[in-house]
Amino acid sequence: MNLASWPGRDLDEEALDRAYNVRRKAGPEAFAAHMERYRRLSREAVAGLPGRSVVYDRERLDVWGAAPGEARPVFVFLHGGYWMALSRHESAFMARSLSDQGVATVVPDYTLAPAATLEEIVRQVRASIAWIHREGRAHGLDPGRIVVGGSSAGGHLTGMLMVDGWQREFGVPDDAVKAAMPFSGLFDIRPITRTYVNDTIGLDLARAAALSPALLPAGRRFPAVVVVAEHDGPGFAEQSRRFRAHWGPAADLMVVPDRDHFDVVLDLAAPGSAVSRALVRLIRSV
Repeated sequence: MNLASWPGRDLDEEALDRAYNVRRKAGPEAFAAHMERYRRLSREAVAGLPGRSVVYDRERLDVWGAAPGEARPVFVFLHGGYWMALSRHESAFMARSLSDQGVATVVPDYTLAPAATLEEIVRQVRASIAWIHREGRAHGLDPGRIVVGGSSAGGHLTGMLMVDGWQREFGVPDDAVKAAMPFSGLFDIRPITRTYVNDTIGLDLARAAALSPALLPAGRRFPAVVVVAEHDGPGFAEQSRRFRAHWGPAADLMVVPDRDHFDVVLDLAAPGSAVSRALVRLIRSV
């Protein structure tokens, strides 16, 4: 673990902001429109779809598209928002498309910063996997076919489910997670210590390194598709390329044309899109 060298260490504040402040890059009107699309498409996707909200360990998740009497493979989607915004209510836009293809969707909430530390947020998403593994079959989920994904900060949290060392604490096997699809993720979060986000997250370099998937042990390199948009923020694009190389031959890098940081993940809701097809192939491979 090299604390002296990390992506963006030598950038000035303006360049670092351009690399990671995707809200600024989009502009306030476009950003607000993206958030409204997340909410609207999620409402439309789950309208009339079998689903339930479950409270576990004082946390909450939604299960969508599980079929009674079946044990469907499950896609766990972790929302973005730089760990301090959004919720499960904006994050179920893929549920109907996946349900139509025999896949259930689980969307966990997690306590947002600053009410929770990033260590606690990571613990909560790991607890959601433990819940699926322990209780999922009773809810129509196959605990042996868990695939995880998430966008932006959710891509970071996806990475924290891909690494070794946490499974025993939560009472799940080392291979509880079978495959992953992070979108526009943050895998070395040390640059965040120099951005506006850290005013809320409050990390130092040592804690950021300890919470960086690219710096943590991962002996079991299961299948992954690392997704990034053609017009993504340059920091996210660089991190995705680096993490794909770090993960090795088990990972593919998918650069989605004509998409940006916010709309690339919405391709999950379009069954004919390359992103949606790649996810379904990934799920069916496990």
